[in-house]
Amino acid sequence: MPERQHTLAKTASLEGTSLHTGEKVTLTLQPAPENHGIKFRRIDLEDKPFITASVDRVQKVERSTTIAEGGVNVHTVEHVLSALTGMGVDNAIIEMDANEPPIADGSSLPFVELIKKAGLQEQSESRRVFEVREPLHLESRDGSLLTIVPDKKFRISCTHVGPQGRTTQFFSTEINPATYEKEIAPSRTFVFYEDIAPLLEKGLIKGGTLESAIVIRGDTTLSKHPLRFPDEFVRHKILDIVGDLSLFGRRIMGHVIAVRPGHGPNTELARELLKTYNEMRAMVPPAINIPSGEAVLDINEVMSILPHRYPFLLVDRIIGFDGETKCTGVKNVTINEPFFQGHFPGHPIMPGVLQLEAMAQVASILLLRAPENQGKIGYFLSADKVKWRKPVLPGDTLIIETEILKIKRNIGQARGRCIVNGTVVSEADLMFSLVDR
Repeated sequence: MPERQHTLAKTASLEGTSLHTGEKVTLTLQPAPENHGIKFRRIDLEDKPFITASVDRVQKVERSTTIAEGGVNVHTVEHVLSALTGMGVDNAIIEMDANEPPIADGSSLPFVELIKKAGLQEQSESRRVFEVREPLHLESRDGSLLTIVPDKKFRISCTHVGPQGRTTQFFSTEINPATYEKEIAPSRTFVFYEDIAPLLEKGLIKGGTLESAIVIRGDTTLSKHPLRFPDEFVRHKILDIVGDLSLFGRRIMGHVIAVRPGHGPNTELARELLKTYNEMRAMVPPAINIPSGEAVLDINEVMSILPHRYPFLLVDRIIGFDGETKCTGVKNVTINEPFFQGHFPGHPIMPGVLQLEAMAQVASILLLRAPENQGKIGYFLSADKVKWRKPVLPGDTLIIETEILKIKRNIGQARGRCIVNGTVVSEADLMFSLVDR
């Protein structure tokens, strides 16, 4: 069974100070409906605008990830997004009365505790998961290397290398709620001592303290509290990767291998994943508006609905719909059909199994009218009460009538018959399974 989407069971709030702006802020996590995704909401502004947590909205990636929409921005989104993703939340609204979440202790653990306080609510829709099938590799000028390869889980293996090779650390883990809460969420953000002055000159880290970050000075660390892990720095890098890749908008099934990662390379990998996903989805035919009532579909419209092509497309035209359950198609049978070469030489007869297939194709058009079935494909499951009454010959016009008898979930039952000159030449009861292409 596919995993279901999850949202929050109730609202929960957290107050604190923002890292870079130094402003006081209250952040509230709100439940959201299925397929909503994760969105920020600036309730301090007059129209309380939403900003979608998407890589398309990334505006800046200096020391943190900033997203913007319509001139409204949110800074340092990675920690709260990392917590929501790591803990299995698919749909949520993040309300804030400032433009940056609270930094808290510099980790995502306070957000994890907030999520646990709110609780999780399972939803009916299946979780959106993108399985990586081909390796993707990115290499940036600053020495960052990011690769993602196929895997049946979401894993991250990361190597952190500081200036002059200082604080080199490696950690590898599967990302799921249990491992995330225990191994990744507690790891805090950090900064090298020599970078503090330049960051302050740029107007950043105004809310930074030794309670909200670790300062690395030479071979020592400055912090209000001792290190939570011997390799806390690389674990925090993984925390950032989880948050930045969540901007892809779907769960990932793949193994990320990162060396010297940063917000820029992380979001670039999310962008490449989105590009790969869109290329894959481009192979799925767009949803077609199949009319009800009296209507005619020409061959181009038929081919926009059915995946069949020469020599196996056995419907030339749809000449009518009768309500939601009946459909009539036409197949012009000519001597040019490839099957007449062998069925039979000197005595051409249309194979009965191809008449069955023609009924199935017309019935599929009926089934694919439902919005939830558009873009799918019908697989034959069975044919019952099959009868062939008269041979079909070159020059005949095959009128194909079908009626849907029953639809339950992705299984459909239909009755079909083929008519030539007002006489039934074949008939059958058919069963299909509708599956994603």
